[in-house]
Amino acid sequence: MVNEAQVSTRLAEAALSIAGESLEAMTTILGDLGDGRANRRPPLDGANSPYAIVFHCVGMLEHWAGSVIGGESIPRDRAAEFTASGPVDDLIERVGDVRSRLAGWVEIAVSEGIRDRSAKGSTRSDAATATPEWVLLHIQRELAQHLGQLELTRDLLTQS
Repeated sequence: MVNEAQVSTRLAEAALSIAGESLEAMTTILGDLGDGRANRRPPLDGANSPYAIVFHCVGMLEHWAGSVIGGESIPRDRAAEFTASGPVDDLIERVGDVRSRLAGWVEIAVSEGIRDRSAKGSTRSDAATATPEWVLLHIQRELAQHLGQLELTRDLLTQS
């Protein structure tokens, strides 16, 4: 029989593994695109640049994992994430930083729960009632969704 501690350990390992795969794929795409293409938007109404998509994912992780779970009160300007631009290497470094901090936040989620249900920075109000498991799964959903968006955006920008 599996005990609660084993379930928590397995959840933490799975959350970090899957998030790590998504973040690794994102940084590979950014690196392949380079500064010029990573900062371009495809010719579609409302489309985001690859840089903005990944920048948004970092903001999402800092909000849900860092602020909500970790209680760190990390400032977030969600609207500005979608217009962000800059050097790819700087963003790849930022992804690495948030990825390294994610392990601590996931450990808090599975051992303590949620530290700050009042954290601001999302269009959702779920933090008020969410379980730590819900937040970890929400993070996975967001990363997977935006990785797919990034892949399609890359394909549009590189076809010629």
